[in-house]
Amino acid sequence: MTKKYLPVFLWAALAASASGQIPECGDEAALMECTSVTVGKKASYDGAVMTSHSDDSHRTRTNITVTPARDHPKGTVKTLYRRSAVAAANGKMAHNEFVKTGEIPEVTHTYQYFNSAYPCLNEKQLAIGESTFGGRSELRSDNGLIDCTCLCMLILERCSTARQAIKTAGELLEKYGWIDGGECLTIADKQEVWHLEIVGPGKGKTGAVWAARRVPDEHVAVNANASTIREIDLKNKNDFMASDNIFSVAETNGWYDSKKETFRFAYAYAPATRTSIACRRREWRVFHLLAPSLQLDPNSENLPFSVKPDAPVKKEDMVRVFKDYYEGSDFDLRKTLTVTNDSGKTVISPLANPFMKPDELKLFKINGGWGWRGERTIAVHYTVYATILQCRHWLPDEVGGLCWFALDNVASSVYVPFYGCVKDLPQTYKTCGRETGFSRDAAWWAFNRLGTIAAKRWGDMHVVVDDVWNPMQAKLFENQEKIEAEALRLIKENKKDEAIDFLTGYSNDCGNSAVDAAWKTGDLLWTTFDGMW
Repeated sequence: MTKKYLPVFLWAALAASASGQIPECGDEAALMECTSVTVGKKASYDGAVMTSHSDDSHRTRTNITVTPARDHPKGTVKTLYRRSAVAAANGKMAHNEFVKTGEIPEVTHTYQYFNSAYPCLNEKQLAIGESTFGGRSELRSDNGLIDCTCLCMLILERCSTARQAIKTAGELLEKYGWIDGGECLTIADKQEVWHLEIVGPGKGKTGAVWAARRVPDEHVAVNANASTIREIDLKNKNDFMASDNIFSVAETNGWYDSKKETFRFAYAYAPATRTSIACRRREWRVFHLLAPSLQLDPNSENLPFSVKPDAPVKKEDMVRVFKDYYEGSDFDLRKTLTVTNDSGKTVISPLANPFMKPDELKLFKINGGWGWRGERTIAVHYTVYATILQCRHWLPDEVGGLCWFALDNVASSVYVPFYGCVKDLPQTYKTCGRETGFSRDAAWWAFNRLGTIAAKRWGDMHVVVDDVWNPMQAKLFENQEKIEAEALRLIKENKKDEAIDFLTGYSNDCGNSAVDAAWKTGDLLWTTFDGMW
């Protein structure tokens, strides 16, 4: 690439980022959207159970709000909605609209929860991560009421434990029907964490097919857009649950023969995902970062469902995982992105970075290609938001449930603490950037602009970004003990409302400070590197 083409190239990339364009694939393939890492209570550094989620999408909402607890009179009904994708057009960004699917009876009391694109944490320390795996297109049904976002909401409103959540999900789906593709929900409470994988019942049918597996307390697990539940043992009720039709649907469709083979959920219902490099490589990378001594094969089709980490997993380790783009490994995109020079020789491009946009990637040769069958890092430029969710049994629910929340590409962002009890969140975090278009009123745009600029000269600019976020992240983690000690003091003095107000104020201050720093850092990059594009 010659210098004279550089400005056009860069501005095209900026436009692609703003529109959120990313490559996609069909129903049988993973959509490259979302990674979730889970940690059992004996695998974490402090006994917390953790789940997590990176919402790697190009159309989901960018904001997070608090839905308060409510009491409902007998006979109240709840209206359900499903997501409907709308492409970018007429100056509007790609987004989801919500279409009414029907009504179901409301419960008498619903819990408070954080309402994000995928609702993530309630006041009882029940937490949910998510990762799409697509599954067989033949299983998709529109004869029902519940999609993934809706199910997350219903679980958090109605449940306080992971086991209750899975059983409730099974009952709701059997009665009202699943109208989504294959999804994995990673559901954690104060004691344990489970992976729940769901597919549809088949075209024209109502219900769902699902399997759930518990992550051992000493282990960590990951879902990276691929079904990872294989063999199941329903006699082991402590570690497995499943729908009643788990075997029959597979046998009826010829995807499993009980007389000839062992049943494996992933191969029966989502076989294409097991051959996806983009999925398998992320699974390997998470395990490699947290348990390098295992020396797992990065090209293996089937890694373990879960592994024991080499050392107790800290919040810092989780952040490191979600900021990762295979740096220093054989799959570092900065090494594998190559171009052909004027002499016809293939060389490493000086512009190579891990966050190339589709139009940029076409100019390079990538190991295995880019997409669901090729390389795809954990940190990506099209992340909308990410969560690290802590559930801590030794603390009261007001303090124990904590959502660490980051906006846009985690590699150029920071996680701020939102306690599950808070009454409100910063106005900029409540404002959806897709609805406003570019606006300083929406927190997401502060981080999206920063990430888009930083990706243009990542090798130089990430140093500046790290100099801002690394100390702030360390300070936020350091402050946690002091802040929670004050909240606990107030609760012990029977001043629970004051404790909630205190945590609300602290969470809001942290969010506002992060947004202010994101705008200033974006300005710094824009001015410091002006003329050096």
